[in-house]
Amino acid sequence: MSFLSRIMDLKSKAHFSAGGNNNRVAGNGQAFEGTRKRSGSQARSRVAVIICCFGVVYAVIGGRLVQYGMASPETVSSIGPADHLMASRPDIVDRNGEILATDIRTVSLYAEPHKIVDADEAVEMLATVMPDLDRRGTYRKLTSKSRFQWLKRQLTPKQQSRILALGIPGVGFRPEKRRFYPGGATASHIVGHVNIDNRGIAGMERYIDSQGLADLAAIGMTSDAKLEPVRLSIDLRVQAVVREVVKDGMEKYKAIAAGAVVLDVRTGEVLAMASYPDYDPNNPAEGAKEGWMNRMSNGTFEMGSTFKSFTTAMALDSGKVKLTDSFDARAPIRIGGFTIKDFHGKHRVLSVPEIFQYSSNIGTAKMADVVGIAAHKEFLTRLGLLTRLETELPEVKTPSQPREWKKINSITISFGHGVSTTPLQTAVAGAALINGGKLINPTFLPRTQEEADEIAKVVIGPKTVDSMRYLFKLNANDGSGRRSLVPGFNVGGKTGTANKVVGGRYSNTQNFNAFLSGFPIDDPKYVVLTFIDAPQTGEGGGRTAGLNAAPMVGEIIRRSAALLGVKPKFGEDGSALLVSY
Repeated sequence: MSFLSRIMDLKSKAHFSAGGNNNRVAGNGQAFEGTRKRSGSQARSRVAVIICCFGVVYAVIGGRLVQYGMASPETVSSIGPADHLMASRPDIVDRNGEILATDIRTVSLYAEPHKIVDADEAVEMLATVMPDLDRRGTYRKLTSKSRFQWLKRQLTPKQQSRILALGIPGVGFRPEKRRFYPGGATASHIVGHVNIDNRGIAGMERYIDSQGLADLAAIGMTSDAKLEPVRLSIDLRVQAVVREVVKDGMEKYKAIAAGAVVLDVRTGEVLAMASYPDYDPNNPAEGAKEGWMNRMSNGTFEMGSTFKSFTTAMALDSGKVKLTDSFDARAPIRIGGFTIKDFHGKHRVLSVPEIFQYSSNIGTAKMADVVGIAAHKEFLTRLGLLTRLETELPEVKTPSQPREWKKINSITISFGHGVSTTPLQTAVAGAALINGGKLINPTFLPRTQEEADEIAKVVIGPKTVDSMRYLFKLNANDGSGRRSLVPGFNVGGKTGTANKVVGGRYSNTQNFNAFLSGFPIDDPKYVVLTFIDAPQTGEGGGRTAGLNAAPMVGEIIRRSAALLGVKPKFGEDGSALLVSY
């Protein structure tokens, strides 16, 4: 190759090389521009993602704050609408639907000790709202190692509001239900009460739990649905009358206790029953000393001469004694070192009506002797006076009687000494003497006459019933029961004045008085029994049953007869007739 050719060849290669370099430089510039665009796009994407993430986070936080804000009333247990709270216990109402017991919403104060910052300060702050706070006990709770402690159950709304304003960390409220009794003490011994955990511990409240409510609550199977009310047989209007009469009688006659019951003789329904002293079931602790004792069903007493009603009925029903028979009551009965005499003896032969009218111990004892000891015990058992009364009320005491019945026992029991029964079962047995001879266990729940007839036991014959109605009326008109009479109504009954046993011996200065009555006695609808324990006085200054227990019956009938649907009957001249509807 010539020199010139070689030179030309080298030039060509040089030109090619320069062009390639230029191409590479141009290519590198284009690559750099693409990379810069991609980086910017990625940065914008990352910023968008970050913004979205922050937006989601803030949305979640905002949503939770809204949720907590809406849920806060429930968290601190502010009292909400009543329809949001379903009763854990059924309402209790009287026969007319009037509320006797219901659930209301309340709150209780609790603490979480592990969240308490300063226990001393917390105690001091709480004490400003609750002056009766147990400071030492509260401090121990706040410094304990537990995670939950009750501080105060069932606060008032005002207390809750003030504690909320204190802003104590670690302290909160829990919603609870509290039993409320609108009538207070009016029917306390019938309705009963509940404990701090809303569980029935007395009266019909306890009965309701015994029917399965307590068991369901214990295993967490109680329903949130509102339960049907439990309707009782009592009439709140009559109940209020009876309680007031009993309370006034105890104070007026300076006694230590008193009681009364109004019983429907056709159905066995208890329309009203009161024992005084009583208590307010809204605050039962205040009545713990005397008020809790239901003397009508859970106290047994020697009922005195009211038992002469049963002895006379027994004698007549046995067929061994007739209403026209007479017994010698001139001399006391002496037996086993005891002397049986009459309080106001006539010291002559007395007919059966006179024995009843003058309340002769001697004549009554001789009628019991004619019947015999075994038959006497059997008759009282038949009337339910020697066995525990069967009814819904849990507080029922078993009567006491001699282990072995001897002649002296039969004699003293004939006029009301030696056997102790409850006033309620005395009224139930008394109803059988005038309602057609049917023994019907009492009930505190509604019962129709048809339902009562299905469980009734006939214990005496119709002829005996007619005789007892006559004797009750005789005693009220011309005997010791005159102060029970109410114009327009035919009241009949029998008084009972028994010497109380004090220190193991019968006292001559303290009585237990009772009056067993029925009205209208010509067509009996109700039994009213009253008792008064250890009265110091009575109408006219004495202290026997005719002067205090009988007037109490008259006052109950006068004020409640219209409420019970019994109309008085008067003649054209305005005088009361012996006919009732």
